[in-house]
Amino acid sequence: MSVGIGKRLKARRSAFDFLCTVPALILFAIFTYYPIAELFRISLTDWNLSRATQNYVGLKNYEWLFAGRGWSQFISSLQITGLYTLGEVALTLIFGLTLAHVFDRMTRWFNFMRVAVIMPRYILVSSTSLVFMWLYNDMYGVFNYFLSLLGLSPVRWLTSRDTALLSLILFSGWRMGGYAMLIYLSAIKGISEQYLEAAEVDGANGWQKLIRIKLPLLAPTTLFLTVTTIVSSMKVFQQVDILTQGGPYKTTMVMVYQIYKLAFEDHRLDRASAEGFIFFLILLLFTAVTMRWSNRNVSYDA
Repeated sequence: MSVGIGKRLKARRSAFDFLCTVPALILFAIFTYYPIAELFRISLTDWNLSRATQNYVGLKNYEWLFAGRGWSQFISSLQITGLYTLGEVALTLIFGLTLAHVFDRMTRWFNFMRVAVIMPRYILVSSTSLVFMWLYNDMYGVFNYFLSLLGLSPVRWLTSRDTALLSLILFSGWRMGGYAMLIYLSAIKGISEQYLEAAEVDGANGWQKLIRIKLPLLAPTTLFLTVTTIVSSMKVFQQVDILTQGGPYKTTMVMVYQIYKLAFEDHRLDRASAEGFIFFLILLLFTAVTMRWSNRNVSYDA
């Protein structure tokens, strides 16, 4: 009798736990799963924004994307997005880890410095982009002014094929470095002093303690920052729209900006939806592979 009562109580508890998740599931269905399904549906239609009608055309837009004129644009924007992502991830991790070790001090002055470094992450991208547009200006920009003081020629930061993408990466690294510093700093504070003291007794110097102890223990934090930075950088849009508009000569035409131009400048919402859905699948595949790899190779023991 008691066994039957226990099973019923367990079933009721499970049902109650599921009911607690229903509001979250409804929100996910409305704001995540439904837009993805609608994106795929639109990609199967012939929808030009200049017309109000939508005609079902099957996989015609995917044929345009993979076997037509859209393929070269898709590959080019994907390559540019990949280069931008690699640059931002590398700069963010290096900048964040370096600042975390520099500001690993519990003093009032260093607390103020940490806040100053973190602030760019929480300022609107549109505001900081306008500031950097002035800093990068060819004629009267601050960066070129300092180069002139050193006797160097001015650089066309945003209007040259060679420097436009690099300028975007430097801007994004400046914004994200403080956030990475904050995450790394909290992880460093969680490392037991026993590891460092034991290494110091064995004669390890500061560099050896960083390479042999801190970096392996910071691997989960590095993985977290890598995945989140990659996903966010692959979806970059605002700074491209304000600083370069995909130029010069499409050298900064990242994937999301390419989708935006297809939808709202070329008025081909159907083709933009097809490209956007494939881009979603790429992000989903990358995230799944990364998490599977991390479960096998990253240790979460502190």
